[in-house]
Amino acid sequence: MRVGTVFQILGWLLLFLSLSLILPIPFSLFYKDGLMMYFIMSSALTALAGGFLVLVFVPDGELGYKDGFAVVSLGWLAAALFSALPFYLSGAISSFLDCYFEAMSGFTTTGSTILARVEPLGPSLLLWRAMTQWLGGMGIIVLSLAILPILGVGGMQLFRAEVPGPTKDRLAPRIQDTARILWGVYTLLTGIETVLLMWGGLSFYDALCHSFTTMATGGFSTYTASVGYFNSPWVEGVITFFMLMAGINFALHYQGLKGRLSAYWKSEEFRFYIGVTIIATILVTIFNIGYGLFGSLGTSFRYSIFQVSSILTTTGYGTADFDKWPYICQLLLVVLMFFGGCAGSTGGGIKHVRILLLWRYLRIQMVQLVHPRAVKVVKLGGQKVPAEVMQAILGFFFLYLVVFIVASLLVSSQGLDIVTSISAVAATLNNIGPGLGLVGPVQHFGHLPALSKFILIICMLAGRLELYTVAVLLTPAYWKTTRKPVFRWQRDRSQGDGKSR
Repeated sequence: MRVGTVFQILGWLLLFLSLSLILPIPFSLFYKDGLMMYFIMSSALTALAGGFLVLVFVPDGELGYKDGFAVVSLGWLAAALFSALPFYLSGAISSFLDCYFEAMSGFTTTGSTILARVEPLGPSLLLWRAMTQWLGGMGIIVLSLAILPILGVGGMQLFRAEVPGPTKDRLAPRIQDTARILWGVYTLLTGIETVLLMWGGLSFYDALCHSFTTMATGGFSTYTASVGYFNSPWVEGVITFFMLMAGINFALHYQGLKGRLSAYWKSEEFRFYIGVTIIATILVTIFNIGYGLFGSLGTSFRYSIFQVSSILTTTGYGTADFDKWPYICQLLLVVLMFFGGCAGSTGGGIKHVRILLLWRYLRIQMVQLVHPRAVKVVKLGGQKVPAEVMQAILGFFFLYLVVFIVASLLVSSQGLDIVTSISAVAATLNNIGPGLGLVGPVQHFGHLPALSKFILIICMLAGRLELYTVAVLLTPAYWKTTRKPVFRWQRDRSQGDGKSR
């Protein structure tokens, strides 16, 4: 790993983050919430840290794949650390661990919260909370690729390390152009949703915050009651549509905006994703009606499709306390947590394309048990899936199970019941937000033991970066080729000696 290059890039990322911390200030002034000074202080501290890294460390070569893993993982850890400053400096959240939990939940678009009520934070802090999810949704690394030319060198390594899913679509010859395209689509959809929500009666502030967290599939709301606060079929319908849009590969949205709408239906993952959504919605609607939870089919469908879409896309919004729904509905929602969004979307989870390919691989194994001489290959979109891709998916699935089991055991060892423990890990590892039991949709994570919060923070990060990006940093082999950093004063001294000679 090239330490100098990695830390200088982290410095530029922090400088960009320091500029982002200024954006809530106009809202603080408008709403007179008295929080402006804390954003100024946080921005200054972040800029100092970023400037220090940029000035002290000297780049020592182009980025390799190993360096990409370090930049992404350390970048997320640092972004959450400095994004926690406004919460802590303002005293809105007294424990720094809780501040870090909230910030990491934001940047990983998880949506789990330690807050019993969110309204006391104030408008500007709630906006910043939503902004962390919007920045993390498409990825602060990809955003930096789009606007910071200094990160152009080795950009593909960062892109591959950060963009979720087993497939990455390069939409343009240059990685910076690809990043700009992705962020352009992301910003356009955010703007359209904001307008539609305002048309439904929301203020610009509420519409903007909910658009930020919808397109990021994050789920932070400006109200403790989440989207249920508005009690509006229009608002729920708009948010449901854009949650589902955010769960689709953004490369397909780019094709759609160029007029190639057939690209959606040609995608097998998209068809699978829509099929799962429809089937799950029908089942949850029927079971809720059958158990007498709702008085009419229309009401049951309204709440069921919203919650199915929210959980499936890993957004985590709520319009009802699904912890009180029939057990079969709760189980279905827990299963959907593991599906997540599509590859190349802002959603978390295992991803639909992986589940689809695993299902096809299982079918081939069953056929070959009956017909040992049959030659079958896994295909996607009419193309043979390379063996190394299937090996990577199988390895990911095994690693996922190991992390899920170990994390669940560690959380349950803190005295939490099995439903709370397992659903808390599922909710954070899949970047969902709410779980069941003591961390249900009307509960929070603030009462959990400190060790459990720390474990869940790691789950959020690992889930957002698809496990491998974080896991590879824990292998001894990764650090064997680490280069000692060259500090700027050392380079200047060596250059001066060379001139004197």
